[in-house]
Amino acid sequence: MRDPAGVAAISCLCPLVVFLCVVSQSCYGIRVDLTSIKVQRNETKLLETDKDYSHRPKRGWIWNQFFVLEEHIGPEPQYVGKLHSNSDKGDGSVSYILSGEGAGSIFLIDETTGDIHAAKSLDRERKSQYVLHARAIDRQTNRSLEAESEFIIKVQDVNDNAPTFPDGPFLASVPEISDVGTSVLQVTASDADDPTYGNSAKIVYSILEGQPYFSVDPKTGIIRTAMSNLDRETRDHYVVVIQAKDMAGSVGGLSGSTTVNITLTDINDNPPKFPQKSYQLYVAELAPVGKAVGRIRASDEDEKQNAEMTYSITNADAAAFFTITTDADRREGIISLKQPLNYEKRKVHTLNIEVSNTHPDPRFAHLGPFKDSTSLRVIVGDVDEPPVFSMDYYIMDIYENSPAGTQVGTVTAVDPDSTNSAVRYFIENGEERPLHFTVGVNSGIIRTTQVLDREETAWHNITVMAAEVDNPRMVSHVPVTIQVLDVNDNIPAISRGNSAVIVCESTKNGQVIQTIRAADLDNFANGRFSFYVPAELPANPNFTLKDNGGKTLASTQISISIMCIQIHQNAGNDNTFLFIYIALYMVFKDTLQ
Repeated sequence: MRDPAGVAAISCLCPLVVFLCVVSQSCYGIRVDLTSIKVQRNETKLLETDKDYSHRPKRGWIWNQFFVLEEHIGPEPQYVGKLHSNSDKGDGSVSYILSGEGAGSIFLIDETTGDIHAAKSLDRERKSQYVLHARAIDRQTNRSLEAESEFIIKVQDVNDNAPTFPDGPFLASVPEISDVGTSVLQVTASDADDPTYGNSAKIVYSILEGQPYFSVDPKTGIIRTAMSNLDRETRDHYVVVIQAKDMAGSVGGLSGSTTVNITLTDINDNPPKFPQKSYQLYVAELAPVGKAVGRIRASDEDEKQNAEMTYSITNADAAAFFTITTDADRREGIISLKQPLNYEKRKVHTLNIEVSNTHPDPRFAHLGPFKDSTSLRVIVGDVDEPPVFSMDYYIMDIYENSPAGTQVGTVTAVDPDSTNSAVRYFIENGEERPLHFTVGVNSGIIRTTQVLDREETAWHNITVMAAEVDNPRMVSHVPVTIQVLDVNDNIPAISRGNSAVIVCESTKNGQVIQTIRAADLDNFANGRFSFYVPAELPANPNFTLKDNGGKTLASTQISISIMCIQIHQNAGNDNTFLFIYIALYMVFKDTLQ
């Protein structure tokens, strides 16, 4: 405090209000003495109610800053400090008035002594300081002894707030088998206490649960892996509890905690494996080509893309009969037929199947080959099959005009099953029309039922059925085409019949006066013929006949040779028309007769 003599000297010039603030409180073992705070000089703030200060010299307030501890829980109001004016002689003539934030409710002043008390417990985190105004008034004249002065009461922090994690709990992930020290997540706690005062808000992080798998940096709150062999397939989830403690972690500090749920994400560190070294599959011999006949599945402890697999058949003999593809999920192998199975030829097929990861990770190639193999034994099931003909279709022939009952050919079918059932033959006749052929029920011999005419029908198509005697429902069909062969059974015929030839007397020598055509219904060589004049007829020197040869026009008809009649001399007198009717007796003879 100032020397009383000095204060008296000053008071001779102008009365001063001296704020004597002595705070001596014990809080959590801390003693605060504000009497040692250096006095600061502050300019006076005049009120509008002070009308006449022109006769008074300019004066200033002298006051100490006030402090009050928060969270006071004592039985009596907490003493804050004291207001005092040099004009106060201690006779009660000076009245101290307090206004501003909390005046009269939180902060109470003894008007006579100037002592200030805090009537309520304060919370620095809600409000850290209060701005108040002090006046000193003469009780007799009600005049201000000093102009109103503003001062601040600061709420001094105590460690009454524990650290919190406002964003918790947390979710985090880290790849499995990460190196030690791999960063997972940084957590940050907040403390409502004053970070500028002591260690109340100085936080230190520690791990309560999650060791020895994870660690936390005590200063930054960064969570890191503490082991390098964290395996998702063994354990994929960890609950880590992080504690934040204030007072720099010392004894007596307050603490808060949060939970961090850490999930290990998958990497492709596991090869696919078949649960068994061998499998067995039954497939009926009549299973259709292209249809799936079975499935096989390998296991992979990885997930999603890391567990996708590709299957293949490695032995060529099995790959000729079967194919394997991967399903849409890239997990199962689908086995299908490439060609029909035959129980009678091969009863068992062995497939060597290999599976490998579709997306191997080269970082883990050292863990071994990311593939596996197994064998699949396919047992072909015997099924009662219909008879099988010796040929897929038959082509037979027979000469026309052959008598009914003539053998045309033979069809043969056998039961492919091991029972080797007897077979019976039939001709399919769904329309129930008359048939030109019959087939031996037991022999399969096809015979004619009537005489065939090639010029009427040259080709016949029938369908022969073969059915098992033991199981008539097992029926096979085969097409049979029968060609009727030609014989020379038709004579040539003039296409226009007999005709008269009219020759004018002026016809020149060598001029063609008529062309005659003929046809033969027989085929190929049987239908060839020639023209000539019978030797037994008298020769006519006036005319000659020329055979031009035949040409094929269609399969059943021959174009007849062209015959030309030429005149060697004129007949009759000049200027006379001579009508000569010549009856030509021509013989058409087949060249093969």
